This record gives sequence, C-alpha cells and structure tokens, in this order.
Amino acid sequence: MLLKTLLNKIEKYSSFVYKKVCFDLINTQESLIIEIHSRMGSRGRCPECRRRCPTYDTARSTRLFSYVPIWGFPAYFSYKPRRISCSRHDILTEYLPWVNGKEQMTNTYKIFLGSWAKRLSWAEVAQVFHTSWDTVYKSVKWLVDRGLITRSLEKIESLGIDELQVFNGHNYMTLVYQIDRHCKRLLWCGKDRKSKTLLKFFRFLGKERSKLIKHICTDMWKPYLKVIRKKVPWALNILDRFHIMKKFNDAVDTVRREESRLDYHSEKHLKHSRWVLLKREENLTEKQVIKLKDLLERNLKSVKAYLLKNDFLQFWEFEEKGEAGKFLKDWCSRTNRTKLLPMKKVSKMLMNKSDLILNWFDTNPRLSSGIVEGFNNKAKLTIKKAYGFKNEKYLQYALYHTLGKLPEQKMTHRFNC
Repeated sequence: MLLKTLLNKIEKYSSFVYKKVCFDLINTQESLIIEIHSRMGSRGRCPECRRRCPTYDTARSTRLFSYVPIWGFPAYFSYKPRRISCSRHDILTEYLPWVNGKEQMTNTYKIFLGSWAKRLSWAEVAQVFHTSWDTVYKSVKWLVDRGLITRSLEKIESLGIDELQVFNGHNYMTLVYQIDRHCKRLLWCGKDRKSKTLLKFFRFLGKERSKLIKHICTDMWKPYLKVIRKKVPWALNILDRFHIMKKFNDAVDTVRREESRLDYHSEKHLKHSRWVLLKREENLTEKQVIKLKDLLERNLKSVKAYLLKNDFLQFWEFEEKGEAGKFLKDWCSRTNRTKLLPMKKVSKMLMNKSDLILNWFDTNPRLSSGIVEGFNNKAKLTIKKAYGFKNEKYLQYALYHTLGKLPEQKMTHRFNC
C-alpha cells in the first residue's frame, strides 16, 4: 500500500492532491517529503471569508510544513501556496486546511504532540519526538486556545475555589473549579490570591452565568469570602469538613509539640505519636493501635486535644442543621473551659464561621471540597512535571490542558494503549 493511499484515507483535503513522496535532507536529517499540489481547475479559498476566489499568482518557492513523524522519519508537507484575489479582502495567500495561518506546523502534528503532553512532561515529549520544547508549548497553546473558545460554560451551579503555591516563595495561583455532578473541571486560573484575582474570574463568567451559581466551596481565606459576599450573595458559601478538620489536626499537633518540648516525661510517651494522634482510628496500623491504647491511659494534654477532635467528628453525622448547630455550641463551650490554647483558637474560629460551616447541611447531596483537593494534587503533579516552565503563563496553559476537560480535536493518529 502506498503512503499516498494512507494519507488520502486519514488526511484527505478537497481541492488538494498528494503527489510524489521522497526522502531529502532537512536540517542534516533524512526526512520524508510529501508533495501536495492544488487540484487542476480548483480555486483557492480566502483565509478571511473562506470564499473560493480566482488565483492571482503562485509562489516560486516551496513551503515545508512539519507533519507527524512516520516510522521514525521526520515528515513534511511540501506545497507552493497560491495568492488569491478576493473581491472583499484584496490579494491574500490562500487558506490551507492543514495549517493555521503562516505557521510551519500542521494542525495534525500539534494535536499529536498535545495529546502526548498530557501523559509526559513537555521536555520528555520534545526528546522522544526529536523536536524542541517551544514546539511542544506552541502545540499545547494552540489546543488550549481553541478549547477555551469552543467549551461550554452553561449549567455551572457549583464552584470550588482554592489557592495553589507555585514556583518558589510566596507565589500563588487562584484556581476555580466546576464541581457539579455532571461536570468536574478547571474553569479558570489567575495569578495571586487577592480579591482582585477572584473579581477577574467573576468578570470573565459574566452576570448572567453568575446568577445560576448555587453553591461555592472555599477555605477561610478572607479575600475570597469578601468577593463571594459581594458578587454572589445568594450562593451558599460552604466551609466543608476537609479544611475544618485540617485546622483540628494542626491544633492537636501544636499541643503535642509544645508538650514534648516543655515536659521531659511527656516527651518519652509522645515519641513517634504524631500520626497516631492525627489519623482516624480505622486507618491506624497494628503498632499505632497499641501506641494509642498506651497514650489513652495517660493524663496528657495531647490526649485531651485528640479526644476533643474525635468528639467533634459526630458533627458531620447529623442530618438536621438545627441539631448540628446545637452540638457545635456545646462543643465550643466545653472546649473553652479547657486550658488548651490551640483548641480554643479552633473553637473561636468555628463560632465566627458557624453560618458558613452549617451551610454544609443545606446541600443535598453534601458538597465537599475534597474534589478540589484532588484537582490540586493533579495540579501539583503537573507542576512537578513542569521541566522548563518559566512563568505563570506556561503553567496556566499546562493546567488548562490537563484539568480543563477542553473539547478534544479530531486526531488521526491514535494508539490503543
């Protein structure tokens, strides 16, 4: 079977025909050159209005367009473009269906590199397919730009908002996810974690779509809460159990560290007890269960903090909001009578944010930003694979490409793996 036959099967373009296929040296590499000619008697299309127009002239030199490597050989389309005379747009170079504007990479090659860039780091894709890092970036950028234009922004009712540390130091990005049952994806990302950053998202979403938002899961970062109250006051802002229980674990760990530092006798018993006190009982190993049993027999501040944390877990099992609110007040009252300062701070935070915390009981099914944390873990993996990412712009394209669930372009080269 001839290569031309295969190309006509998977990459056929009306008004163009494949001619000679030969080997030639391109940049000191033996490469496949696939000649394309315009079909006899055909007219070129205007790149602006796509109307067929008479030919003005034909280029003397041949242009090469990078194609997907074939059997390990770099492949190129070779074509002499025509200039057409359009009654509306004057004299222009004809529209070529296999390439975008004046670029030298075919769209098929971009889709091919972009699909592999989801699985491997961009540097690895460049190395495997003998191309440059910039070529892979341009492929991903083209796919993301097209995807962001064609994606649907309808029926967005639930959002998850969180920040993610990027690069070194105090550099953050704000990530906004759609967490509806029918669709979970990255909607938007922006530099910093300020009020202005989140305001940009709501400007992007628009007033009409913002009116449809019913639930928002966030942490306790004040700039986010401020913007949400201003832009979508009708939406239920939920501080869910993940962020709250994280505060509990931090408080228990602080009590344990202070007790170990100040009391030598307590330090002996608390050695290797960090995860024993932080993990849920059902997740403990056999050795950790024995260690916990030993700790519970001792009168330690860390144990008291642990018991308070475990007691609060009942809060999430209530069905009624009123019962949960009563339990919350009782728990805070008991905690405030102790001498455990870190736990008192948690109690104060719970009372200050009680309205937002109790919103969790108004949703059915229960919304949790555990989904958001799962997305953040994938985002961190993307950053970890980000060999060569120089600034936020590159990182944003990588995040949209990996987590954005953008509409996929039709791909001719698929692998059953």
